[in-house]
Amino acid sequence: MKYVTLGKTGLKVSKIGLGGIPIQKNSAEEVKELLMYLMEQGVNYVDSARGYTVSEALLGEAMEGHRDRFIIATKSMSVTKEDMARDIDISLKNFRTDYIDLYQIHNPSMENLEKILSEGGAMEALREAKAEGKIGHIGLTAHSTEVFEKALSLDEIETIMFPYNIVEFQGTELIRKAAEKNVGFIDMKPLAGGAIEDGRLALRYICANPDVTIVIPGMYSVEEAKQNIEAVLDESPLTEEEKAGFDKVRGELGENFCRRCNYCQPCSAGINIANVFLFAGYLQRYDLGAWGYDRYMALPVKPEACVDCGLCETRCPYHLPIREMLRKCAADFADYEKNLK
Repeated sequence: MKYVTLGKTGLKVSKIGLGGIPIQKNSAEEVKELLMYLMEQGVNYVDSARGYTVSEALLGEAMEGHRDRFIIATKSMSVTKEDMARDIDISLKNFRTDYIDLYQIHNPSMENLEKILSEGGAMEALREAKAEGKIGHIGLTAHSTEVFEKALSLDEIETIMFPYNIVEFQGTELIRKAAEKNVGFIDMKPLAGGAIEDGRLALRYICANPDVTIVIPGMYSVEEAKQNIEAVLDESPLTEEEKAGFDKVRGELGENFCRRCNYCQPCSAGINIANVFLFAGYLQRYDLGAWGYDRYMALPVKPEACVDCGLCETRCPYHLPIREMLRKCAADFADYEKNLK
């Protein structure tokens, strides 16, 4: 296994880590089998979140007795000090440990980030937890380049997690800046939420960028882990065939893939367009229908509210047929809801 330093945290992490979303659908036995295989291969980084239902608890049970072999990263969307302190304690209990190596502010909006950093905000709880030894380091995850850029200006943020893959490269310059500031860059959604079918090709693209510190594909089986590890450890130069493969993937997904840049916002009807597509992805590609459905149902404005003005499409730099895509998401969730009854 290849190990790298995770920015200014100083943590020595494997070049590939485990993204903890897919294991929500696994049994405890399957998660333990996967984790023991990863441990044998030298993978020492596991990532989860308070919002990933049973993921933290499954990982905690699987790594019991082997805590010292893993670097645990998790995250919370809490905004207030009280809520973040509670989530940190829940995470500790779930992981069956007395410390978590990296605790991350999970995908805040710019508005929520300001609240997190203000008096009584979640950052106060993170500082206190760090001082008490409950957490080792503080990071942040984002889907917005605006939040990414703001995070780079915060001295307390030691790592940033952001989507970067063959079709989502809007953060490339910010990833370079993170490397310059010695902020560890954690690459999420390397397969674009499952939209890219060739995992080896996707990981080869990411690992060719020296500014990416660690990549954390979601994995739920030993076979999938084996393939991903082999791809990440292949440090040979990219071939012309692989480069052509990147162009092919972009050509296939470029017409109907949301990169969550949010240039389409604000929506005239108040729809959070990027989140609709994000939650639909869990239903359509991740086979995590229940999880995606719960988050979709929590949206204050559903895509049915679209007034068909088309302003979003005029703003989209990728010329996506957003209205058509929103209708498909609404139909897919409606079908899912029917099957629940």
